[in-house]
Amino acid sequence: MAKHGKRYRGSAELVDTVKSYGLTEAVALVKQIAGTKFDETVEMHLRTGADPRHADQSIRGMVMLPHGLGKTVKVLVFAQGDAARAAQEAGADYVGDDDLIKRIEDGWVEFDTALATQEMMSKVARLGRVLGRRGLMPNPRTGTVVQPQNIARAVDEARQGKVEIRMDRTAIIHTAVGKVSFDEQALVENVASVMEMVVRARPASVKGQFIRSAYLCSTMGPSIEMDVSSLVTVSAE
Repeated sequence: MAKHGKRYRGSAELVDTVKSYGLTEAVALVKQIAGTKFDETVEMHLRTGADPRHADQSIRGMVMLPHGLGKTVKVLVFAQGDAARAAQEAGADYVGDDDLIKRIEDGWVEFDTALATQEMMSKVARLGRVLGRRGLMPNPRTGTVVQPQNIARAVDEARQGKVEIRMDRTAIIHTAVGKVSFDEQALVENVASVMEMVVRARPASVKGQFIRSAYLCSTMGPSIEMDVSSLVTVSAE
């Protein structure tokens, strides 16, 4: 097992491993113990009671973070004609059709999110193996396949901090909620937005406790366990 460095060990000593922190307390602590020279991402990890083996218990959707992610989001759009022009005017970084599809097939994936108009999906579908495993495949369920007349709004939302929430094969949701440079209230509000979406997306077939555990951490910092009941309460406010 790899040994942690002195900085990490010092940060870990400030975390009470037998305590479940309230949201505001956890946010204050994650900011306090982040000690690297770069602006670390703040991440939240939720273990759910869903069974990923059942399709009706999958959790996937989009949420608009009120304070964004604190980074420049590179947006790619598969579109033609007027929709392509609208995407360019809205600030999309890459817009195209067959040319972009060929470029991605050749191994290029230097973007953060991909959008597509509905009529482009018959062509984009063949990129499933490349984009699917990276979580970049446009999908109607996540609002990334849109009507041509709505493409400008979709680009604007993606650039502002609309992020995908997706449960992995171990029933855990991993998501970024901002940067350690954000003020505490901004991080609290971003977390609350994610929790509201997750609680709302609870599959009807999941029995018992839905959110089993929740942790907050920075990119290079130790995990901080949060009190699940307080998180669910926050999402309902």
